[in-house]
Amino acid sequence: MTPKQTDYNICVAIPAMDTCATGFAVCLGSLARPAGRFAIRSICGSLIYDARNKLAAEAIKLDADYVMWFDSDMIFQSDTLVRLLKTLEEKDADIVSGLYFRRSAPFTPVVFDSFEFDGTGAKWTDYTGELSGVHEVGAVGFGCVLMKTDVLLDIFAKYGNPFSPLAGVGEDLSFCWRARELGYKVLLDADVKLGHVGHVTVTEDMYKALSGGKVYESKS
Repeated sequence: MTPKQTDYNICVAIPAMDTCATGFAVCLGSLARPAGRFAIRSICGSLIYDARNKLAAEAIKLDADYVMWFDSDMIFQSDTLVRLLKTLEEKDADIVSGLYFRRSAPFTPVVFDSFEFDGTGAKWTDYTGELSGVHEVGAVGFGCVLMKTDVLLDIFAKYGNPFSPLAGVGEDLSFCWRARELGYKVLLDADVKLGHVGHVTVTEDMYKALSGGKVYESKS
């Protein structure tokens, strides 16, 4: 197991369309910060994948050890970053997501048991696992993801921009596919739970009331 760090260099990366939820701003302001260097960077724009690519490059420029990705419509506990760091260290892992849910019915987790891409299209399955504990998954959304910056460096070297969308696939799933192709595991820490701000704040209880998994396919 990798020894626990006592001094961290972390970049918090926040892509946004043009505004952020008030609750998100409050949560960000109360976010507990481990000892070490800490920087917050945000880029606004209509192309989220472009903002993510630029933020990834900025994190590398800052020589950050870790990048904490938050979407600007997330509600989270103040210890979210600290707990995800602990999970990475305990599991000797490189990428971990918290648990949050889609903001429209049926409010399924933004997590995928499997994700495959064959060069022209993709096939994936919604998450059907437990809503607690740490689990390896096929892909995650990027509303709350902590990763080692080394993952970005490796993807830039192999594929170019890490978040550029594959055919018919969003930038977050595209990133996860590239990372897994390079041998990285994607983890879900389902004990780190977030709210997703929409017309209502989506929570685990709402998901449980309306849950259901499906298989989706897309072709370009």
